[in-house]
Amino acid sequence: MKKRAVKYWILMTVVLTLAAGCSNELDLLPPGEFSEGNVLQSEAGIEAVLYSAYRFENITFAKNTINMNEVCTDMGFNTGGGENRTLGLFVNFTWDPTTPWIYNDFWLPRYRTIRDANVILDNIGNSDINDQTKALFRAEARYLRAAAYAGLYTTFGPVPLRTTGDLNAEPGQLSRATSEEILSFVEAELNASVADLPNPGSESQYGRATKGHALGVLTKFLLNTKQWNKVLTSSQQLMDLEYYGLFPVFRELFFIENERNREIIVSAPRVNVQGNHTNYQNGAFPPGFRRAPNIPEFEWRPGMANWATQYRLRDAFVDSYDPGDARLLTIVREYVNAGGQTVNLRDNADNMRSLKYFDDAQTGNFSGLDLMPLRYADILLSRAEALNEINGPTQESVDLVNRVRIRAGVAAYTIDEVGSTNNFRDLILAERGWEFVAEGKRREDLIRHGKLISNAQDRGISAAAEKHNLLPIPQNEINANPNVAQNKGYE
Repeated sequence: MKKRAVKYWILMTVVLTLAAGCSNELDLLPPGEFSEGNVLQSEAGIEAVLYSAYRFENITFAKNTINMNEVCTDMGFNTGGGENRTLGLFVNFTWDPTTPWIYNDFWLPRYRTIRDANVILDNIGNSDINDQTKALFRAEARYLRAAAYAGLYTTFGPVPLRTTGDLNAEPGQLSRATSEEILSFVEAELNASVADLPNPGSESQYGRATKGHALGVLTKFLLNTKQWNKVLTSSQQLMDLEYYGLFPVFRELFFIENERNREIIVSAPRVNVQGNHTNYQNGAFPPGFRRAPNIPEFEWRPGMANWATQYRLRDAFVDSYDPGDARLLTIVREYVNAGGQTVNLRDNADNMRSLKYFDDAQTGNFSGLDLMPLRYADILLSRAEALNEINGPTQESVDLVNRVRIRAGVAAYTIDEVGSTNNFRDLILAERGWEFVAEGKRREDLIRHGKLISNAQDRGISAAAEKHNLLPIPQNEINANPNVAQNKGYE
């Protein structure tokens, strides 16, 4: 099942030396090997750079980014191990421009994706590739570049907008673009890429962009920038592809044997070898974990890793679930340890665990379970949110939320029960929490709802301030490019 993913990873690994970054990631000149006379003339060379772009895009969805987007919210918590030196900064809202993970996990990979996409777009016109393949590669590069800018904007606000590696066209050091420029660019590029991207469902395109990727990322970008009417347009276009749907059993959605199901819009392929693996679960395992009595498939296999750092869930969040919610089957509340003792995780505050990514074929630190940056349930809830913001509760918006709830085995809402626009807004936010825990969406959801800072202050985090709705521009970039201004409050 993983052969194609292994090939995908090998191809991406081979190109890493060609794709290695400059000291200033905004100075996006291609290395000397990327000349028109060799690698960028051939289909294999262009495709190698394309795989490099995908590889860097995938880095932005992993345990570090999932945790940084959750431990600063009402959902997640962290203690122990070396990782707590960084995650503790996010728990306590004391991160700053020098925090290394901000640069290494949010900023640098995205600009490397942008660099690789620009290399392709600058050179593909002169390559020895047939027109159909050129159109596909060009569309994939435009999608990847726009998706990277969407992620940067959501995290940092406006950033330098580089659309070519040609320094005669753009200077090596750019100032930050305006919000309007980023918003316009991302929307236009994602829409333009749709025409030449394939329909979802092609086995040969697994892990690479399809029309669903472009429309799904566009829908989420428009949602996070509160362009409600445009959310309706893009989500409807995605639904009109008539490919995606909810996987019938929530827990089984995350089984490795089901990793190519039709709920997944954007996947992040993984293999169980070092370098491109899933390892969130290593920090989610409680100490001495052997099995979970209420979840039979969660059973320890010798050789699995169990780290000192502990990715924990807050009690109030877990307690907010309906007791019969099937999504609780991904959350461990008690377990049997190596000594055969049953441990109640509630004995310590904020200590329950998400094991969505449990993989019984894991080897040491490494699982081959593919991750899911975007799935169809997100589109349904995004569309419901936009409808509510435009018109208040409607039967369509309530039905969209109910599709997710019914899959989870909890009672559907009636339109009378959801009440006002404000009440339904809160219900949708709660639904997103229950559905997407351990998927790295909570921070952006709370920011969009204006609750990230107030929730933190309610938990007693006095350091939380409005500046924390954005992350700081990494100090590495401020040092390398004096034209980049720091975000307000981080100067």
